[in-house]
Amino acid sequence: MTAPSPQPGQGPTTSSVGPGQSRRTALPLTLTLLGTLVVIGTYLSVLLTQPANLGIDLGHTTLWVMLGYLLGGILLAAGTLPLIPRRVLALIPVAIALNIIIGQIIGNYTPVPLYLDSIGTVMIGVLAGPAAGAFTGIISNLIWGVTLSPSVIAFSSGAAFIGAAAGWAARLGVFRTPWTAVIVGAVAGVPAGAIGAPVAAYVFGGGLGAGTGGVVAILQAAGVEMFNATFAQSMFSDIVDKALIFALAYVVIRSLPKRIIGRYPFAAYSRPKAVRTGSTPQSGAPVESAPTAE
Repeated sequence: MTAPSPQPGQGPTTSSVGPGQSRRTALPLTLTLLGTLVVIGTYLSVLLTQPANLGIDLGHTTLWVMLGYLLGGILLAAGTLPLIPRRVLALIPVAIALNIIIGQIIGNYTPVPLYLDSIGTVMIGVLAGPAAGAFTGIISNLIWGVTLSPSVIAFSSGAAFIGAAAGWAARLGVFRTPWTAVIVGAVAGVPAGAIGAPVAAYVFGGGLGAGTGGVVAILQAAGVEMFNATFAQSMFSDIVDKALIFALAYVVIRSLPKRIIGRYPFAAYSRPKAVRTGSTPQSGAPVESAPTAE
């Protein structure tokens, strides 16, 4: 479907910035803001209440925390969906499957204290931007939670953050070199670990995976308090995990054929400068355009 062209003599059309378009943009931004506030409110509530009997009486705590993060995740997903081009939506199911398969195997069947469950989310963020990355992270965790592991739902906000962070990093050109990808991935792991640690500690009584739970158990055996043990494990695991995933994203981006990269204009930010200049001689950078109907 193509938009009607302007009549001769009328000049460039300005309908794209009219009141209707402003309203269509305002609603997603409002939903995204509300979702962010719900997630932050839930996070702060967990920190402030801090159940004393960790790992024993988790029913009430689990319920309201799960509902809080679930509501925040749904609002964030509803707010980011309208901002995603349709061609990108076709890739999201593949990214979700990749997240779930790798995360399920690493988390349940290996002693590795990592997750590796956001490689698909990060790739979507690099190819299509922060909104698409955040949406992929949220939907991935919701589907994973409903089908295989309900506890994953409570970590949807962290998944959304990593997807958005990957998009922001790509926009800044982080994925042009492997070193910047690794460093920024490690930096992104710090807030990701901080987001997940209170949920893992106060709701689920420590690490959930075979590897991460083992690290928490070792630290507790050494005399470290539950939250401190979980926080230390989350920081270590998330920093290493996100550094590795950002490095893998760099390798994948550099390996993709130019014809594939060309389908996703946002990905040009992650190509070497010489390639970007050659492909966009007038501006030297791709233009982030609004999603169009296809």
